[in-house]
Amino acid sequence: MPSRESRTVRREPMAAKVPEITLMFWVLKIIATGMGEATSDYLGSVSVALSASIGVIGLIVALVLQFRAKRYIAPIYWLVVVMVAIVGTGAADSLHGLLHVPYIGSTALYAVVLAVVLYLWHRSEGTLDIHSIVTRRREVFYWLTVFATFALGTATGDLTASSFGLGYLPSGIMFAVIILVPAVAWWRFRMNEVFAFWFAYVITRPLGASFADWFGKPPPGAVGLGDGTVSGVATIALVVLVAYVTITKKDIQQQPVPVPVRAAELASLPRRP
Repeated sequence: MPSRESRTVRREPMAAKVPEITLMFWVLKIIATGMGEATSDYLGSVSVALSASIGVIGLIVALVLQFRAKRYIAPIYWLVVVMVAIVGTGAADSLHGLLHVPYIGSTALYAVVLAVVLYLWHRSEGTLDIHSIVTRRREVFYWLTVFATFALGTATGDLTASSFGLGYLPSGIMFAVIILVPAVAWWRFRMNEVFAFWFAYVITRPLGASFADWFGKPPPGAVGLGDGTVSGVATIALVVLVAYVTITKKDIQQQPVPVPVRAAELASLPRRP
């Protein structure tokens, strides 16, 4: 029986389908999460059916565009992130609002979902490094993980703000401090960079959502600008910044590191002419 090594082939990977991790990536991610939270809440206040329809249809369209692309394209990638944010917010809120699952229960549920997805991804591919997103299967695992992190982050933010009674602003400040933990641990104490990335990625969701709720929800306890206003301002900021990275191309992974690819996946990789 052939060994695991003999069943893998080293081949120059196709262009990475995700951006390089820079400071701008984290800024965009936090804005996108806040936008998704405010947009989902605003649409839900108009019509739950409308919110669900726009979210699901928008996510399907965005994913089709993303999977058909042969490389990372900033507007398409961040469109998917925004739609996942909207749908993920709705999924987490539905468990509490419709099924009356307490926030601690939904937080635990989505934590388990995230752990299972990461386990299956690692067992299948041997890595969780986003620099290895160069095959269709890894891209599927990546977006499943992203969806799970959004749902988990939404539930966690609601848990601290509502169930624990911290409120929106204290929750946002708390998560702003927490997100520094993996950054400092990676910088000063050599924390595993893959673990540090996903740790921070999960925290961006409650961080962005907490501040979006603080600006949008009515007083007391919030500024009261309105979810629609917060969604609009966040959308403008996101469009401007995505246009910036699209033009400058500073977030493109220039030289992806060759990674082991299973023989069964070779058919999905582009051929040189």
